[in-house]
Amino acid sequence: MELRHLRYFTTVAEEGHITGAAERLGIQQPPLSRVIKKLEKELDVQLFRRTPHGVQLTAAGDLFHTKARSILASLGDAVETTRRVARGEQGRICLGISPTGIFHPLVTRIIRDFRERFPLVSVTLEENLSNDIIEGIRNSRVDAAFLWTPPSEGFVVDRVLHDELVMALPRSHALARADKTKNDAGIALKSFASETFIVYGRKDGFGLFAATIAAAHAAGFSPRFGVEAPRISSALSLAAAGSGVFLVPSSVQRLNIDGVVFRRLRGPPQPVSTLSLVTRRGDASPVVRRFLHVVRKAAKEELSK
Repeated sequence: MELRHLRYFTTVAEEGHITGAAERLGIQQPPLSRVIKKLEKELDVQLFRRTPHGVQLTAAGDLFHTKARSILASLGDAVETTRRVARGEQGRICLGISPTGIFHPLVTRIIRDFRERFPLVSVTLEENLSNDIIEGIRNSRVDAAFLWTPPSEGFVVDRVLHDELVMALPRSHALARADKTKNDAGIALKSFASETFIVYGRKDGFGLFAATIAAAHAAGFSPRFGVEAPRISSALSLAAAGSGVFLVPSSVQRLNIDGVVFRRLRGPPQPVSTLSLVTRRGDASPVVRRFLHVVRKAAKEELSK
């Protein structure tokens, strides 16, 4: 029994006439009649009763018609699902993201736009420190990741956006109490040369910890580090408690943390961090390719501003 035989049978059942079904199928009537007879012989049942005006399903034929339609519908669904997966319109993707990356509105807009364009793709997020996320990409647990400082080799890296670094400091700090309207140009980073910096991201070996050292050296001093925080939330809590100051991307200002204020910094040089999308080199996943297309389009618009 061939699938085309099932299609022939269901067409005859729907038309109620061999001639009409043959015209609809674009074949001759004799071959179609032979297929129906062959099905009846193979099943050892009568599927149709011949009438003066055409054919009519028997009780057995009516049941077989229901099952045949279900088989054809399942096949059609399997074919279309397979095609959607091949086009990257259905499937799954796991996105890694650094703890501060999620606060930038462009990242959430990219994820939202992708979900709206491809609603049949399941999107999951894994928030972690950069080293852990990169390891996840290596072992295929993570498909793509938004990272502030990506690895130097072995991956595909697409720049997504630049974000100024700002200083998070206790509300009680002298520079925090300064009239903000008088400091629109920002505070010179060198003003914090004698401050204790909260350590954040040292485990990664890069990221904001490395960015802090680079920015401080460019401003003419070496930062003095104090207490260490494993996550951005705990670093902000330490700042609120007066344990020190630390640099964060400006998008983190969206958080409203009691006891913490953020102040812009002025250059030159202007401390800036770059958020990039990191993917595996040679990844053949159609879903990842679709996501890359969405990211690159959004990044092009953002970086051209």
